[in-house]
Amino acid sequence: MNEEQESRGISTVDSMVNLTIKISNSKHNNKHEKQTFNNSPTLISPSSSAFYSALQSPYISPRATGDDSNPPSTTTSPYSDDIPSTSYTPSSEKYDFSDATKLTVPRISFSFPVPRISLTKGSFSPASSAKLRSCDVYIGFHGQNPNLTRFSKWVKSELELQGIACFVADRSRYADSQSHEIADRVICSVTFGVVVVTKYSLLNYLTSEEIRFFGKKKNLIPVFFETSLNEVTDFLDQTSDGKDCKEAVEWLMKSHESKLEANDGNWRCCVVKVAGILRGKLGRKSVVEKEIENLDQIPFFKNRYFIGREKEIAEIEAIFFGSGDLQENESTVESLANEDGEVLMEGNLLKRCKHKKAKSSVLCINGGPGMGKTEVALEFAHRYSQRYKMVIWVGGEGQYLRQNLLNSSLNLGIDVSADGEKERGRIRSFDEQETEAFKRIKHELFRDMPYLLIIDNLETEKEWWEGKDLHDLIPRNTGSTHVIITTRLPKVMSFETMQLQPLPLSDALMLTTGRRKKRYPDQEVDILKKFDEKLGRSSFGLWVVGSLLCELTILPSVLFQAINQIIVGETASQFDEPFWGNNHFLLKVLIFCISLLNGTKNHLALRMLLSGGWFAPSPISSNLLAAAASHMSPPTNRFKKWAKTTNLTLFCCSGFIDNQSWKTEQDSALVLVKLGLARRSNIQPGCCIMFHPITQVFAKTKGGLLAAKATIQSTRKIGNPILNSDHLWASVFLVFGFKSSPPEVQLKALQMVQYIKKTALPLAVTAFATFSRCNSALELLRICTNALEEVEKSFASQIEDWPHHDALCWKKKKSKVKERMDEYVWQDVTLLKATLLETRAKLLLRGGYFDYGEEVCRTCISIRTVMLGHNHSQTLAAQETLSKLVRLRCKI
Repeated sequence: MNEEQESRGISTVDSMVNLTIKISNSKHNNKHEKQTFNNSPTLISPSSSAFYSALQSPYISPRATGDDSNPPSTTTSPYSDDIPSTSYTPSSEKYDFSDATKLTVPRISFSFPVPRISLTKGSFSPASSAKLRSCDVYIGFHGQNPNLTRFSKWVKSELELQGIACFVADRSRYADSQSHEIADRVICSVTFGVVVVTKYSLLNYLTSEEIRFFGKKKNLIPVFFETSLNEVTDFLDQTSDGKDCKEAVEWLMKSHESKLEANDGNWRCCVVKVAGILRGKLGRKSVVEKEIENLDQIPFFKNRYFIGREKEIAEIEAIFFGSGDLQENESTVESLANEDGEVLMEGNLLKRCKHKKAKSSVLCINGGPGMGKTEVALEFAHRYSQRYKMVIWVGGEGQYLRQNLLNSSLNLGIDVSADGEKERGRIRSFDEQETEAFKRIKHELFRDMPYLLIIDNLETEKEWWEGKDLHDLIPRNTGSTHVIITTRLPKVMSFETMQLQPLPLSDALMLTTGRRKKRYPDQEVDILKKFDEKLGRSSFGLWVVGSLLCELTILPSVLFQAINQIIVGETASQFDEPFWGNNHFLLKVLIFCISLLNGTKNHLALRMLLSGGWFAPSPISSNLLAAAASHMSPPTNRFKKWAKTTNLTLFCCSGFIDNQSWKTEQDSALVLVKLGLARRSNIQPGCCIMFHPITQVFAKTKGGLLAAKATIQSTRKIGNPILNSDHLWASVFLVFGFKSSPPEVQLKALQMVQYIKKTALPLAVTAFATFSRCNSALELLRICTNALEEVEKSFASQIEDWPHHDALCWKKKKSKVKERMDEYVWQDVTLLKATLLETRAKLLLRGGYFDYGEEVCRTCISIRTVMLGHNHSQTLAAQETLSKLVRLRCKI
């Protein structure tokens, strides 16, 4: 793996050292000013080396730290050690002092092409000055709004992704002259200046100075954040009549041809537009502009019938983005804020409403099954997607969480493939390679580029495969990324939790009637209230009832009578699941849906439903569901008892039967969506649906092993194994089990050979090579080898039984013995076993397990020598692998 692949998304990070700048809140500012250069901790402490290192990088972004009575000996970063960050701006969340609008250090406007203040002798070398001059863009902003800082960092990260060197700073936070000297050099040397303007920015002298300086150089690109040019102009007309402000406004008007305004609904578009403008002005036409449409990996469309939850959505927004605005009037500040946040001024008082800071970057939405946790996360993702670079949706089910996180690398453009034979001069172990794969994803996700990561339906705090802590996957410091976790767990680690309560009655009634424009009489509304009570206020149950009312076009009282008369009886025990517990009425609703499909002769949709329970909890294409359904017999007889208790004649005239042609696979899949049992997904081309977890558990229980076998046989129809890897793993769990789980389905010898050859072996190779799932891939190959050895033993036992057959019975049983023991099947089993052994040897070679790999490879050679001969190409290939193993083992 070359260095470019290793450092993707975090370019030049290793060469960057953040600059720590000493800020003093001492009342004796004049005294401090005189001692800036002689006694600055940056110059006299051991950490001064960090300062010089910072000057050598064109990506530096000086940051400020709080006051400390003792000079720091080392630079510290609020980012965790395991998440290297790109160059970095002062974090507004760390400061409670006000934004000074006039510094105690005498300021001179940018009238000269050289820095205004010369540093101590030796502070700058020609090489470091050249590095500073190599910056392409300066990004200036001013304000305490965390979202402003977040947006400015996002612009910087996006530009750096395009290969544009940036320097971002809020210069009002700098207290010593050396920090301003660095910023001055960059401002004087950059090609373009981007100034992020808020309503109150021009009250700050430094921001006004930047606008005027870049305007005179005709390289100003203003970006209005949560405001507009007219609003800024009107505000300044009322609060300021200074010459500098008026001149700055004039330059904003002259430079506003691009009309870059970042509002709530277009942050992402604005950032992409800024990057496109600068890329064009700088002549970076070779960099391909990325598509901004459909970047989000939200698996579902926006729900047009989303009801209520406005309080919860607002709370999530407040947790992630804070609330409030920063208000300033015309006045200048000559000292920093005191501990209580009041701004000390010589003449007037700077009125300010402190911005309420974001509480957390990780939020768990907790609630019972079917309560609507996923719906809340989905609604938030659609509403606020423009505030993020990308929305990444990950299924949190235990067996699939690891693979789903690795799948996100495809969307992020990260290479997490396994190493070649050597990496950094040595062969790395499998654990190191797997750790590195997750580290690359974490490096991209948890930095200054804002992402929204949604982990839906998290089942356990511990990772299922290796039992790792969730903090190994989600660091404590997530950078600019926000994480939403939906779960039934009462508490997840130390993350902040939002307990989701049932919908209020008014919203619950709207949920059942929202798809119908017609209003029900009062007595029918009372029946709807009964539904809410009987269903335990389950949002999922109410949604299914609402779907039935809409599709069947019947009164709630008729539907309630039909569902209520269903007798669960003896089958109740087998449906004892945490999804419904003692809520048998929800179970009756699902039974009614199945009986309805069976009664309307839509057997394809019914078989799709039953087989879908055994697939992975992710979107499934209609073609794949139809392939599984084709291996199932019509399940009519199994529903006779329920059909008797459900008078479906009441619904024959409803139009549900007549209006459904059900001629195609897609039509049958969409019937399940119309009934509320599944929702349509947009994650893959074509028609894909995803079953609700409650529906999937119910279908798995009712479909039985017949549906499970059909699911396994349908995996051969999977077109893209990478996009459908979770469904392939689901079939592996059914055939082999894993860890302590027993296998669910027993395959015949020929079926086992075909399954391993067509499904399991390619899945193991893909998991290893594409996603660095080294240990999982080797474990799968080992289990496959053991399964083939069991088949071999069964063949051997059949051969041993042959002499005991009576001669008179030989002719009668000859055909049966031929079916049980096929010479060609035996040969296929043996050669496939050799292929598995060779594959394991090659993978063990890449992890440095030479002894074990040599042992496995010798077994493979022995088998092929007997079956194929010494000079066969496959035997020679295995011998070549063996020689490589021996050679590397001897070197080590």
